[in-house]
Amino acid sequence: MIKAKRYTGEMLNELRLPLGGIGAGCVSLNGAGRLVDWEVSGYANKDSSNGLTHFALKAEDGEGCVWVRALHGDEPGGRMGAPRGYGFGQPRETLGGLPHFPEVSFDAAWPMATLGYAHEGFPGRAELTAFSPFIPLDSENSSLPAAFFEWEVFNTKSEPLTYTLCLSVTNPFDAAGAENHHHEADGVHSMLLEGGVVAQEPRKCGELMATVLGDGQVSWQEYWYRGSWFDALQVFWEDFTAPGPFKNRNYAEFGAGGDTASLAISQRVPAGESWKARFILNWHYPWMSNDWNPPAGADECDCASGCGCEPKKGKPENRWRKWYAVRFPDIFAVQRHCVSHYDRLKARTRQFVESVTNSTLPEPMRDAALSTLACLVTPLTLRLPDGSFYGFEGLCGGSGCCEGSCDHVWNYAYALCYLFPDLERSMRDLDMKYNLDEDGGLRFRLQLPLGRERSGFIPCADGHFGGVVKLWRDYLLCGDIEWLRGHWPDVKRMLGYAWNPDNPCRWDPDKTGVLWGRQHHTLDMELFGPNSWLTSLYLAALKAGEKMAALLGDCEAAQEYREILERGRQWSSEHLFNGEYFIQSIDLKDREMLRTFREAQAVIGGTVEDIYWDEEHGQIKYQIGQGCAIDQVLGQWHANLSGLGDILDKVRVKSALASIRKYNYMDSARDFFNPCRLYCVNDEAGTLICAYPEGAERPAIPVPYCQETMHGFEYQAACHMLEEGMAAEALELVKAVRDRYDGRYRNPFNEIECGSNYARSMAAFALLPSAIGMAADIGREYLKFNPPVEGDIRCFFSVAPAWGEFERRGGGCAIRVLHGSLRLNEVGLPFMRGKASVTLDGKAIAAERTEQGFTFSAAVEISAGHELQFKQDE
Repeated sequence: MIKAKRYTGEMLNELRLPLGGIGAGCVSLNGAGRLVDWEVSGYANKDSSNGLTHFALKAEDGEGCVWVRALHGDEPGGRMGAPRGYGFGQPRETLGGLPHFPEVSFDAAWPMATLGYAHEGFPGRAELTAFSPFIPLDSENSSLPAAFFEWEVFNTKSEPLTYTLCLSVTNPFDAAGAENHHHEADGVHSMLLEGGVVAQEPRKCGELMATVLGDGQVSWQEYWYRGSWFDALQVFWEDFTAPGPFKNRNYAEFGAGGDTASLAISQRVPAGESWKARFILNWHYPWMSNDWNPPAGADECDCASGCGCEPKKGKPENRWRKWYAVRFPDIFAVQRHCVSHYDRLKARTRQFVESVTNSTLPEPMRDAALSTLACLVTPLTLRLPDGSFYGFEGLCGGSGCCEGSCDHVWNYAYALCYLFPDLERSMRDLDMKYNLDEDGGLRFRLQLPLGRERSGFIPCADGHFGGVVKLWRDYLLCGDIEWLRGHWPDVKRMLGYAWNPDNPCRWDPDKTGVLWGRQHHTLDMELFGPNSWLTSLYLAALKAGEKMAALLGDCEAAQEYREILERGRQWSSEHLFNGEYFIQSIDLKDREMLRTFREAQAVIGGTVEDIYWDEEHGQIKYQIGQGCAIDQVLGQWHANLSGLGDILDKVRVKSALASIRKYNYMDSARDFFNPCRLYCVNDEAGTLICAYPEGAERPAIPVPYCQETMHGFEYQAACHMLEEGMAAEALELVKAVRDRYDGRYRNPFNEIECGSNYARSMAAFALLPSAIGMAADIGREYLKFNPPVEGDIRCFFSVAPAWGEFERRGGGCAIRVLHGSLRLNEVGLPFMRGKASVTLDGKAIAAERTEQGFTFSAAVEISAGHELQFKQDE
């Protein structure tokens, strides 16, 4: 059973739950139960309605009495009109002018929601289960351009009633030639809404389809009445409120978009019984183009009209097919797949959601892990023609905000690597092929279309070294050593870039294991001189490089990386720890440090010296200095999740995390100064990017965003605290974020930073492997669980071959596979002591007890539905 979160009252104000597929676009259910944020084209389109699209319900008795309600509740928010229509009242697209239910119950655990509709003025009640397929390790079925709506109507009266469920959908294509058509095949009825062919406008080139499934009589109207003013809705309502099924209406001439069609199903339901019907909404917008940063010359063509139909010879074609359009040539192929596999898609999705919500983690942690996944089905993500994954940082306006699968942002996103490791590895492949320079520098914004000129940004230190760590992590989760071997030359170039004399940022020219030079980072400026934040990522990358080298037999490289790592670890411990936490070592008055880079251009324009030198205060700007930064031990967090062990002193790391809780966490933002973006206001709690305790020197102009509370950073700090046994502190940080996103003022399924659906928020998913201390090395058929907190625990886990649950209870534990198959030679269980028996579905398994766990005389295969148990001997 799913333990969903209930949203009521003011919590429905900003709630919008996205339904769609990875890289396929989405539509959202708002707190009133209405379909909003129509982003099915794959482009951002927040705060949108698709005309007069809505669900409605009709009840009829045998004497011709009819009761009708639109299936939504009261629209949340103000009633003066939207910002662009202020003074004109609540927009009519909200359909607040139709008889509707006063309120809706809304239980959600993304990507599933259950909505309830009941009112004393309506004979019966209705319940909607809405979802979109999201199945770990099944990236194909999790990338469908589809939303599913399963209705159940309960007859609460003492006599039979005939109920009609109706979905009306407006044709969103505003081109000449837009058409609506009813289709029926094998007893399945659908309504197709087509656009005119607009080959060079991907946003307008597509199809939309509504399908109904269930027992009952199907009727339809291909077109609502065409008239002026409000005629269409007026006549539709008269048609729907009349007894009996719809009479079809058609027009011989094409429209220009905006026509609404209706698809309905009716069934007589005995007293006290219920009836179910299913609707599927599919879309098919086959094309994508880069209109946020088009390549030079891409729009130039050779035809007389200059329409852009064919690029000039040698110019890039700024258009490509979406992956789902490669897989499904038209919308009928999508529909057939969804209809044929409906039950399986729902069951597998439900199984995943149940596994997460039924874990023993505190509710805010479960909520954070699931809800932040919603961004994956928004236009934040794309899948390129070969299925490769691409992501923006966030969404704003009509497109993505901050392009290019930005590596220093996606470093934090720990969802894909566990849930869809094939997509995560595709990001590594794209980076290595298109972003890695010959000198080893990794550009951090992948440019589309593929193969065009690279981004002009300099390599970003945290993204660059994070790329090395992620290659190792992704290998551990999949075990494909040939994939790793193929990227080994890339890794060597990337690590060597730190000391490469051609590196204009002079990161570590003397191979000290410490970053000294100009270090661009995710806070959008540069640090100068040693700091634990970016150096810890460098150390983690060196450790990952050492492990890769040893595995692949490159002993010389392994030794070099190990020696540099040890030098850096020792220096950092001695010089960057102030007794409580780690700092940046810099003389803010040393202008000469900037003059080392006097010829370089700053990211925001101008020379480095011009931008970073503060003449009035006689300081270097935008530095951390003696501040307590939330990311000060970020490299250790990545190391923990990537099987790299301790790269910094464990005692000092825990002290640093305690300092973040002590100095950066605030119970209320009311008394804190923040000139930056406002993600935490009034009496809300949150954790600052950088704090300056009493006595710590504060730069006159500190690192950008230091007064903000950015959710991805907060989640990573919480995860790290959880890994170090600081469970109460971790929960406090996570709860502060999710309390801000409870629906009253912010959407629970849209954590913002630089725009909507911000990718960094998926750091929250790492709470799950952190809670059970999971580590994997699938190549050697090894899995480890070591929960950092005492007591019983049950939690979801996932690696490339399989996903399931780990449970520790009493004196034993179990590994339960729910999907896929897991082959193990060794299981690490450091928390277990003494002798224990091992069984697979109750059958004894020959196992040898080791200091850290168990090894098997023959590999154990755990397939879906089976369980490997370890029981402490009495």
